Parts: sequence; structure tokens; C-alpha cells
Amino acid sequence: MTTILSANLGYPRIGEKREWKKAIEAFWQGDISEQSLKAQTKNLRLNNLKKQKEQGIDLIPTGDFSFYDHVLDTAVAFNIIPERFQHHDPTDLASYFAIARGETNAVAAEMTKWFNTNYHYIVPELSGTSPKLIENRALYYYQEAKEELDIDGKPVIVGPVTFVKLAKGYQEDELESWLNRLLPLYEQVLNELAAAGASWVQIDEPILGTNLSEKEIQLVEQVYQSIDNNVSGIQIILQTYFETVQHYQRITALPVKGIGLDFVHGDHLELIQKFGFPSDKVLGAGIINGRNVWRANLEEKYQFLQNIQQAANPETLIVQPSCSLLHVPVTKHLEEKLDTVVKDGLSFANEKLEELQILTTALQAGKQSVADAFKASQQAIAKLDQSEYRSQTPTIAKHKAKREISFAERKKLQQASLNLPLLPTTTIGSLPQTPQVKRTRTKWRKGEISDQAYEEFIGSETRRWIQIQEDLDLDVLVHGEFERNDMVEYFGEKLKGFAVTEFGWVQSYGSRCVKPPLLAGNVEWEKAITVKEIAYAQSLTDRPVKGMLTGPVTILNWSFVHEELPRFTVQDQIALALEKEVLALEEAGINIIQVDEPALREGLPLDRLKWPAYFDAAVNAFQLATATVKSETQIHTHMCYSEFGEIYEAIDGLDVDVISIETSRSHGEMVETFEKNDYKKDIGLGVYDIHSPRVPTLQELEVNIKRALETIDVEQFWINPDCGLKTRRETETIAALEKMVEAAKKIREQYTTIKQQ
Repeated sequence: MTTILSANLGYPRIGEKREWKKAIEAFWQGDISEQSLKAQTKNLRLNNLKKQKEQGIDLIPTGDFSFYDHVLDTAVAFNIIPERFQHHDPTDLASYFAIARGETNAVAAEMTKWFNTNYHYIVPELSGTSPKLIENRALYYYQEAKEELDIDGKPVIVGPVTFVKLAKGYQEDELESWLNRLLPLYEQVLNELAAAGASWVQIDEPILGTNLSEKEIQLVEQVYQSIDNNVSGIQIILQTYFETVQHYQRITALPVKGIGLDFVHGDHLELIQKFGFPSDKVLGAGIINGRNVWRANLEEKYQFLQNIQQAANPETLIVQPSCSLLHVPVTKHLEEKLDTVVKDGLSFANEKLEELQILTTALQAGKQSVADAFKASQQAIAKLDQSEYRSQTPTIAKHKAKREISFAERKKLQQASLNLPLLPTTTIGSLPQTPQVKRTRTKWRKGEISDQAYEEFIGSETRRWIQIQEDLDLDVLVHGEFERNDMVEYFGEKLKGFAVTEFGWVQSYGSRCVKPPLLAGNVEWEKAITVKEIAYAQSLTDRPVKGMLTGPVTILNWSFVHEELPRFTVQDQIALALEKEVLALEEAGINIIQVDEPALREGLPLDRLKWPAYFDAAVNAFQLATATVKSETQIHTHMCYSEFGEIYEAIDGLDVDVISIETSRSHGEMVETFEKNDYKKDIGLGVYDIHSPRVPTLQELEVNIKRALETIDVEQFWINPDCGLKTRRETETIAALEKMVEAAKKIREQYTTIKQQ
């Protein structure tokens, strides 16, 4: 008879009210000591463990906590320290943060998206490092849970194959060599955990959901055979998530005790029904969606689990989330202002733990033992389905939009209209949101100041920054977005079909948290969203001011979209709503409109065979939103961390006039991709990193610009930071932009002189 257990794969780090974020930022600002930071975060960490223990979770993860990022933690633990930071003591927190954030004489390590999520990890740099185990973090956090709370936890470790595959600083044919260098360290970690009495360890290998080559899958087999040969006394559950595991039969045959599979985003039931599952192994059934916030249909999940159990007949079945709950907010109980129908339809991390226990109990003792919970689930789902959010069937006209004339012809018209200099300078959109801006917005939301007072404040900030930008001599200005809380949430507040939370925060990168809106139903544009503020900014200057919008793909990917909604249809609904906003901006005299798509690359399925359908839908949606403008109107977009070569055709298909790409931490690598692609439209490669507080030197900026101009024609190139400046302080922002404009003018003068000769 199959044993039924419950497990969690990871818990949100940030706290119900972002206590983690506040403590870390206080440390960065010098307001608290390292000792105080560690004490505060320990209390938070232990409280998180207590919640899971009180909920009755059988296998509670430990070591899922981080001060910044779990991949960075793994790198530091193994002494994988970038060469420019090796003079530091790696066990010192200030040194740890320096790698992630940079320091005066050293740029921060590269940061990119964790698979197809909005979580960012720090990319390990293997070149020039000497791996050794300097800190067994997994052991420390396991022992802490055992000693403080009597929890025999399940340590969580980033797997060796995933870690090396996500790293940089080595050649493709060195993958095996690096795995062999790191394997003894992993085995040491595991043996020390076994000696300490740990029963289980969770090794995360999400890379197994990607298209690994035959050689790479052979290396996976070698790695886990080595671990089996050299580690004893502890049970390994190999955890995969985000996608269907490639090479299913070979993965389930690996010499580990358990296999964790994502049954929400992967077709694993079909694979089990076709190929079976080893009867002597534990199956971790990821049945509760760890990446979305909508309440589970317990009846459907229960039936699905029974189907899994019947098909797999494992030794033990573990009921668990599809992935770590890092990707969802902590609890919905703080949400006092949400529409009751929407709130009842939600399930954040704490509520997902409840769902896990309900399903586990139903399998153990029968569904009748938790009949009330099943009934409540059905009623909440039915109420949302029958609400005004689902009042009509989504319909989208089957048509494709396209710009009237080619880019080459448009560029002539736009240049005649805008009269911009060579190497035009601009910013990406947002400007620093000072504590005063945030306090004023909070007071307004609480009703402590009037709408008029708030609008006057926003207007004064806009005026001040238009003047600052003119003084800096930027060529294309922005209004600053002082009225906006977040680039997606702001639009979620204004478009019909969305709802927003007060405390629905999730970690994006480092201490940066975002609050994704809830996309509950059909999307419609009801009135102008951005026109008033942008038109006002344009009235203050003779220089062009960009209209700033978030694109349909990003709004979709950075929202919690109800799972019953057809994603591509909703994406087109968003696009058609944005088209109305684009045309309203154009009607108000805004001649440059930027429609940002930082999440276009992020939303890609891990399986490359699914890419064409995704790209077709993304390109169509973007063109629905932007293609109906006049030829003289210049359309910009912005993207983050895009591996340009992989998505070149899709980016070209967007048919934008200017694209800016966030590349400052990997600037040279991005430039290299242009040597393989003949991109004809205008482009701005971010010339400095806004995720770091350091101000770039003039020399660094010149090097970045000149490196780009070796491949990109000077007539195509724009000069800008790599992302929005919302999170930066005002003084460092102005100082960095001064350097950027100075570098642009210096190089512009050189090229102008050459042309005159």
C-alpha cells in the first residue's frame, strides 16, 4: 500500500509585510549591524518554519532562505567568487552583497531570469575560481531547524547540473570537467548532512525540463551515479519543475530515492501512463500550482492524484506544490480591500499549504473526512466563474496589424520630425521614486491627502525632473512615472478585468519585490490611463517626451492570470486595450511611444518545440497594440536579459523603430550576437547597470559604447541606461546620467569630425 505524505519545496523569504526586504535595505544603508540583520532574518526564518510545522507538512524545506539569491548562495558556499571580488572574505555579508550589487571598483555579477519566471538569479562566474567547500549552508539551516524547533527538515540544494549549466566563464566542452570538480563538494555536503541525521535532501534540477543533448543527459547519469556511489545514509529526492522532464525514462531510472515532477506545467501523467514509474521510488507529485495564486479545484486535484497513484503505484506518494512557493505572496488574509469574490478565489503560500494538507488527508482518510473544505473550494470557484469578471465570452477579431510602410521609410519621416542628433541619449522610463514620492502616494491611498494635493505633488516632481533632464542635456526625455507604483500593477489598476492586492508581494531580484495584479477575467480599456501626465510633461519642454506603456506580453507574464482563461486570447485583449491608449497618446501630440516588453524572453516555454507558437502570439499581440500609429510616430520597446540570438526573428518581427536591451552586466556578450545578425532597426544597448548603486566611470561608458559601435552602425545606436531608474537614489542617478551624456557627446564629436573629413 502506498504511503501518503505532504511536502513543501520552498517558502517565500520576504515575510507577510516584506520584513526581510526592510531589514536587508536597512543593513545596506548602515542603519543596522550585520548582527542585527542576522537576528531579524533568523526570527523570520523560524516563523516560516513554524507555520509549515503547524500546518502539518511532513517534509519541511530548510535552506530555502537567502539574503539575496539561492544560486549566489551556492556559488559562495563553493568559493565560486568572481575574480574581481576574491580579495574579500567570502563569509562576510558585505562581501556577499558586493558580488550581487557591485562596488566602487568592481561591477556586479550578471543577473538574469530563473528559467521562465520573474525571479532573477546571480549568474555564477566559474573562470578563475578554485572550488572548495567554505560553508555547508544546507547543514547549518538543517541543524538550526532541528535545534530551535525540533523539525527534521528536508535540506534544499541547487543541483550540480543546473548550477553549472546556468553558470558562465567556461567553454561548452568543459561542462564535464566542471561537474567533476564540483561533485566532490556536493558529495561532502550530502555526507555531512547524513552524519547530522538528515533523512531527506531535495536536490533541485529544473534544468531537466529543458532540451538537454545526449551528451548532457549522459553527464546527468554520471553525476547521480557518482553521488550514489559516494554518499550513504540519506535519501535524495531529485526535484524538477516548470516543464515536462525531457528523457523521462532515463531520469526516473537515476539512482535516487525519489523523483519530484511538476504535474501543473508538465505532461507527466501521460508519461507515467505510457512508461510507468519505478515501484521502489518515491514520487513527488507537484499538484498545487506554485507559480499562480488562484484557488485549486480540490475535486479535480483529488481525482488527478488518484489517477497518478493508480498509474504510478509508487512506494510513497508525496503531495506537494509544483515548485517552490517563492513565486507567490505569503498570505491572502491581510487583503481587507479586495472584492470578496476575488479574495475567496485566491490561494497564496499559506493557503496552498492548507490545500496540500486537505488533499493529503483526503487520500489518507477519504474525501469525506475533509468534505467541508471540498465544498468551500467548489463554492468559491463557482462564484468567481459567475461574477462580472467572466460576464462575457472573450472574442478577438482574427486580424493581424502591420505598419503602413517599411522601417527605412519611417526612419526618414521620424528623423525629419524629431531632428535628433547622432547617438541620441535617453533613459528607459522611470526616474527615482524617492521616499517622499512613496510616502505621498501612501498618504493619498489612505485618504490622508486629497486627489488635488496628490496631483499637484506629482506635477511638481514632473516639472522638477523635466528641468533636471534638460540641464543634463538628454535628447529624449521621460515624464518619470512618479504616479506609478509598478509598471504592470499600475495598468492592472486601470484596465477592466484586473484586481490588485495590498500585500501580494513576491521577490523579483535581491530586495526588490513586485506586486503582480490579478487577471481575473475579460480585459477592456475604459478610459485614458497615461495621457494626462505624459501630455503635461510634454507641455513643459520643446524636447520630445516619450509616452511610456507596458506591453501586452509583459502585462500577461507579470500578472497572476486565472488558469481558466485562454492566455493568448487574453493577451490579445490586453493588446487591443493598449492600442486605444497608444492612439490616445498620439492624438495628444506624443511622437515617441515606448511599449515595454521586458518579459518577452522570460515567458518562453522551456521546451524549444513550443517556441514558435509563443513567438507568433507575442508578435501578433505587440503589433495589435502598436501598428496602427502614423508612420511619423516612433515606436520604442525595452527588453530585459534577452539572449538576442535566440529570439532575433521575434524581435525583428515586432517591427519597432527603436529597441533598448538590458545588457550592461553582459554587454560584450550581447554585442557579439550582433556580429551574427544583421539587425537594421535602431537599438540601444544599456551602457551602464542600474541594478547596482555604483556610478560608472567615463572610461567604462566609453568602452561599452565603442565596443557596440564596432558592430552596430553609429546611425542606429542610442545611448541609455540598461533599465528604468525607479529604484536608484537621486544623487547617484544624476551623477551616472551626467557621465553617460558626457561619454555620448565625446564619441558623437569624434564621429561628427570623421564624417566632416
